[in-house]
Amino acid sequence: MSFTIFPLGDNAITIDLGERISPSLNKMVLARFDQLQQQPFPGMIEAVPAYSTLTIFYDVFALRSLAGQETVYDWMEKRLTQWLLSPVEVERGSSTLKRIPVCYDGADMEAVIHTTGLNADEIISIHCGRKYRVYMLGFLPGFSYMGELDEKLFTKRKPQPSIVEPGSVAITGNQTGIYPLRSPGGWSVIGRTPLTLFSPGSSAPAFLQAGDEVEFFSITVEEFNSIWNEHHNS
Repeated sequence: MSFTIFPLGDNAITIDLGERISPSLNKMVLARFDQLQQQPFPGMIEAVPAYSTLTIFYDVFALRSLAGQETVYDWMEKRLTQWLLSPVEVERGSSTLKRIPVCYDGADMEAVIHTTGLNADEIISIHCGRKYRVYMLGFLPGFSYMGELDEKLFTKRKPQPSIVEPGSVAITGNQTGIYPLRSPGGWSVIGRTPLTLFSPGSSAPAFLQAGDEVEFFSITVEEFNSIWNEHHNS
C-alpha cells in the first residue's frame, strides 16, 4: 500500500492514500479510522476521515516528553508509518443502505436541464438509478459527500453560491450530497428531502455516516409535505 504523510499545521498530521475518489481507498481510510477509535494513539485528540485521507489531531504538549530529542511531528510520522505497514481488516461488514425520498423540484433544476441537455424525467431517472457511497461528512455537520454520479449529470459548481434550505439535494462534478442545514451552497440543487439529516440533540446526530450506501427515490410535492409533517410534528 502506498501512502504519503505530511503535517497539517502544528498539531495535526495527514495520511494520504491517493488523490482520487475510490471505494477501495475510502474503505481503507475508514478501517484505519475504526482502529484509532478503538485504540487511539497517545495524545490523540480526534481523527477525521475523508475520501482518501485520514487526519489525526494531537496534543503537542502531551507528546513532547514521548518524542524525546525528536520533534513531535517526526515522532508521529515514524509511529504512523509503522502502523500503516501493519495489516488491518478493511471490510466493516455490510454497508447500511438508506433510501431517501426526494421531491425533484429544486431551484437549479432548469439550469441542470440546460447544462446536461436532459429533461427533468431523465435527470430524475438517472439520479435515482444507482446507489451512492457516503465517502465522508464535512463542510457542515451531517453534510454528506456521495459518489459517484453518472457522468450524464456532471455539472460545474455555481459561479456564485446561493442560500440553500435544509434537505436540499444537490450535485456537482461526479458528486451528490444533501445540505442538512440552511447555508450558502455552490452545488446545483435538483430536489429536496423531507428527512432530517442532522439532529444535534440526538445520540447519533448525523442521519448519514461515512460508509453508508444511499438510494434516492422520487416523491410528489404532496408526499413531501406528508412525510415532512410526520417527521416534524411527531
